[in-house]
Amino acid sequence: MSNVAIKINHVSKIYKLYDKPIDRLKETLSLSKKNYHKEYYALNNIAFEVEKGEVVGIIGTNGSGKSTLLKMITSVLTPTLGDIHVNGKVSALLELGAGFNPEYTGVENIYLNGTMMGYSKEEMDAKIDSIKNFADIGDFITQPVKTYSSGMFARLAFAVAINVDPDILIIDEALSVGDIRFQQKCYRKIEELKKNKTVLIVSHDINTITKFCDKVIWIEQGNLMGIGNPIEIGKKYQAYVVDSKLEKYCKNKDINTDEKIEKISLNEIRTDIELFGDKKAIITGIGLFDMASNQMIESVLPNTKVRLVIRIKYNEKILNPIVGFTISDRLGNIILQSNSNILNKYIDSDNEVDHYAFEFIMPELNEGTYTISPAIASGTIDNHIQHNWVHDAYVFNIIIKKIHRLQGILNLSEMEFSILDK
Repeated sequence: MSNVAIKINHVSKIYKLYDKPIDRLKETLSLSKKNYHKEYYALNNIAFEVEKGEVVGIIGTNGSGKSTLLKMITSVLTPTLGDIHVNGKVSALLELGAGFNPEYTGVENIYLNGTMMGYSKEEMDAKIDSIKNFADIGDFITQPVKTYSSGMFARLAFAVAINVDPDILIIDEALSVGDIRFQQKCYRKIEELKKNKTVLIVSHDINTITKFCDKVIWIEQGNLMGIGNPIEIGKKYQAYVVDSKLEKYCKNKDINTDEKIEKISLNEIRTDIELFGDKKAIITGIGLFDMASNQMIESVLPNTKVRLVIRIKYNEKILNPIVGFTISDRLGNIILQSNSNILNKYIDSDNEVDHYAFEFIMPELNEGTYTISPAIASGTIDNHIQHNWVHDAYVFNIIIKKIHRLQGILNLSEMEFSILDK
């Protein structure tokens, strides 16, 4: 046990789910001890050990039980069955903002977190400079953290967690926030910690897992799917994710295009959606369809012929309207764009509502999530008036059958290679 940092001994976490709130009261008052609940296993009989000095990655799709496991390791939650043994002082980044008081300044929160970890004020006095230097947020360190951006918050939280000299460091997707330079700085620090600290990293980024981790634990739907070599487990996990997406993709039902579009309006999209323009015309609906099946899709294979439909309501007559869109990756980089003017398609605005369709073959993009931003303007490309631009109005995923890596933004689906005579 002396060389074991964390031991998970056949742990299960079970929640009681009730169809109606009153069922909980009925169950409590039932003389016959009748059950009104269903049991949900967030974790089911999980068992493994993490040795001191190991860097262990934990992977799994959303809702698989990863965060539940980490919360039990840090004693935020208690197991329903089994037990957990932790040998050493734990510093955890479970959720952005956990353990921070938004009314306190950065400095005050540093001392607050240190106190919660069992450090005295004198011990935190010795650590404060290294934490400030690592966070590198300047004078904001003396301002209330409620004024911080998410990136600044992540900097401070990680700086505290990593510089308090923990025996065990737990990171739950915290590095997904922040600029790339700070992320690289954090990873360099993790490399240093690998020498004599135990680190648990939860991430969806398989590249991160394979680079930094000694072994990987894969949890899916509360069950332990695999544990071992990062590359081998990573490949199995990627294959599982692709197969799941393909199954969902193939199970879509046929729908009527116009009927479905009517249900997709900006009022039904998230409330914080960004848009701008004078609103002489507004975008009220959008949908991406597989042309072979006439299905609206949230996931699409490369080289699939698709139709992007945009519905526009004209509040007044507009001369020379231009309808267009951009497709961007998760970082906001515009991957491709087009509009009716570029395609030499000239339209009018005689109808109160019109539907416009762009048909194209989806290029071989990297697997991941992308957004579509539609727009309506008038005039010319060089001199136009923006009537309505809706940022990230539609979200879809690119899924890839084969497990391979693209080194760029996209692949060329058609390319010939030959050896020329000298």
